Amino acid sequence: MTRYSALLGTGGYLPERILTNEEISRTVDTTHEWIMERTGIAERRIAGPGETASSMGEKASRMALEAAGLVPEDIDLIIVGTGTPDRVFPSTACLLQHRLGIRQCAAFDVQAACSGFIFALSVADQYIRAGTARRVLVVGSELNSRLLDWSDRSTCILFGDGAGAAVLGVSDRPGLLSTHIHSDGQYQDLLYVPNSIVTGDSGTGEDDTPYIKMQGNEVFKVAVNTLGRIVDETLEANGLQKSDVDWLVPHQANIRIIAATAKKLKMPMEQVVVTVERQGNTSAASIPLALDEAIRDGRIQRGQTVLMEAFGGGFAWGSALLVY
Repeated sequence: MTRYSALLGTGGYLPERILTNEEISRTVDTTHEWIMERTGIAERRIAGPGETASSMGEKASRMALEAAGLVPEDIDLIIVGTGTPDRVFPSTACLLQHRLGIRQCAAFDVQAACSGFIFALSVADQYIRAGTARRVLVVGSELNSRLLDWSDRSTCILFGDGAGAAVLGVSDRPGLLSTHIHSDGQYQDLLYVPNSIVTGDSGTGEDDTPYIKMQGNEVFKVAVNTLGRIVDETLEANGLQKSDVDWLVPHQANIRIIAATAKKLKMPMEQVVVTVERQGNTSAASIPLALDEAIRDGRIQRGQTVLMEAFGGGFAWGSALLVY
């Protein structure tokens, strides 16, 4: 039989602490109104002491497994998208595997910044289609707050923490129709985190403190154009029209980027899953968190077509088209 990947269950986890724009405005020169106007973000979640990418990933994963009607031992591959791993090595996926009580199955991380979940989903789909995996746990988990310079207004207002998970299983009917992933390293200096632990002094005189560094205007311009192209690529690959898409589940980076992508699809915002106002940019966790929310509250129904797309540092970008 022809093998396809079906979405069996989703889960999500957000830390308890809520950080509002008003709180940020007490320490940096900004206001709630300024942040909302430029980003659409009102608040974000901040991980507590002792929370890690693997601990948050575990909570999201257990929810996804329960939704799928599975137990951890049913999983034969774990892929984690994260830019904030617990350790340099071993992988966060290995640590998550241990937390779940699973042994022997392969577990590894994918690092594609904010596109990490889409890249991980694409890899998982290839394993299932090739017949080398039957049930794959795909996770996006991030602790962005620990990579922030809280005196840098351009970045500290944007990011939050959280984890989302999805379980894919083999099916004889199309579920995940296609995935499309791309990268272009020429833009590496527009959005990055220096790794002074590994590389040491760069010799450039630049600040090598491991904080997120971003040239926001330039990132915005490239992101809007790139996401527009990948929408066309995805629809063309599947012989679909824009009107065939029921839901857009975008990476939650900025409400203006989300709105521009919806406009490209000629899709009203009522058909776009938006969590950025309450969660900020949770990087690789943002798409699975949004997907889980919209499935659990009943917006996304079985049989509907869902387009997911993301753009992040690298630059790395990707999309996935799913019949849920």
